[in-house]
Amino acid sequence: MRIVLAEDAALLREGLVGILERAGHEVVAAVGDADALLAFTARERPDAVVTDIRMPPTHTDEGLRAAARIRAEQPEVAVMVLSAYVAEAYVPELLDSAPGGGVGYLLKDRVGHVREFLDSLDRVAAGETVVDPQVVRQLLGRRRDDGPLATLTEREREVLGLMAEGRTNGSIAGVLVVSEAAVRKHVGSIFAKLRLDPASDRRVSAVLAYLRGS
Repeated sequence: MRIVLAEDAALLREGLVGILERAGHEVVAAVGDADALLAFTARERPDAVVTDIRMPPTHTDEGLRAAARIRAEQPEVAVMVLSAYVAEAYVPELLDSAPGGGVGYLLKDRVGHVREFLDSLDRVAAGETVVDPQVVRQLLGRRRDDGPLATLTEREREVLGLMAEGRTNGSIAGVLVVSEAAVRKHVGSIFAKLRLDPASDRRVSAVLAYLRGS
């Protein structure tokens, strides 16, 4: 893939460049602020963008806002955002910027697990939605007392949480120590209760509804 990378910490930026290039990707630009990220993405038309959420000048959400703008202007560009810690508030905004998938939200600690990081990037480039398992676990602990999600059983919420981590039915069956047929039954029930359009990618739609808490 051709990738534009944005990270204001020089050492981490260089480390990410090394990881990506050793995996066979081409880093066409490695920058330290959101303005440069937008400029190089518009010019280079990369396959994917990897960006920190917090960058100069305010170190709040410049990277996130840049990612949302890129998705609006170049929806074909996959976007992976990195965060130093779990920030639930960023998840809905990020997902709303990319309703069709092709977006990821990982904690920076995940970069240390190189194979996992690269696999996540590949999945995002393939159009999937990838959210760090630690973020998913934190969201799983939130109460949902209204809306369609409130109709799900505890087991169905477990299945949906594991789906949000990007697990297949077979993987979910292994985690829950049940048959794959049982998982398929739960998934079908989740789709029905959330009233998802059969013409859409219901697995993605279910995960997005879960992560948005709606």
